[in-house]
Amino acid sequence: MNIYRKLIMIMMCIPLLLTNIPNRAEAMNASVSARNAILIEQDSGRVLFEKAAHEKRRIASITKIMTAILAIESDKLNDTVTISSRAEGTEGSSLYLKAKEKIKLEDLVYGLMLRSGNDAAVAIAEHVGGSLEGFVFLMNQKADEIGMTNTHFANPHGLDDSNEHYSTAYDMAMLTR
Repeated sequence: MNIYRKLIMIMMCIPLLLTNIPNRAEAMNASVSARNAILIEQDSGRVLFEKAAHEKRRIASITKIMTAILAIESDKLNDTVTISSRAEGTEGSSLYLKAKEKIKLEDLVYGLMLRSGNDAAVAIAEHVGGSLEGFVFLMNQKADEIGMTNTHFANPHGLDDSNEHYSTAYDMAMLTR
């Protein structure tokens, strides 16, 4: 099973807001407690349900989906990454990586998605983007390429350290599609 399929399986395990909605009319009558939500058809991108889907919000760890995609698309999954002190010192959820430790990029992606490792996000960013700032540039470039017009990334993990880190339910649906 390739890494894309594994990533898709992980994302599908995330609780879905709505399931088994056969048509738009039924979706419009659905009750969703979230402030922002969207349900799209994967193949066509047709919106079946939306609730404030274009409102900009902080996106927290959902950010890691973009980080994982860029790591996978980098074609460097077999690279060995040397963990920096910056990655080791990243706060929040962690894989407890240690500076100078060496770990395969693919394993960092698993830790990023399965354990929500903020330290893994920094290590991935530094390796794939050359620096944290370089990777953030790549994140925003990719967002532009796929039509995420109301999104701006400021880091690879989603920790709230900037008012310039936001997206919308619609843009996130475009990313996961």
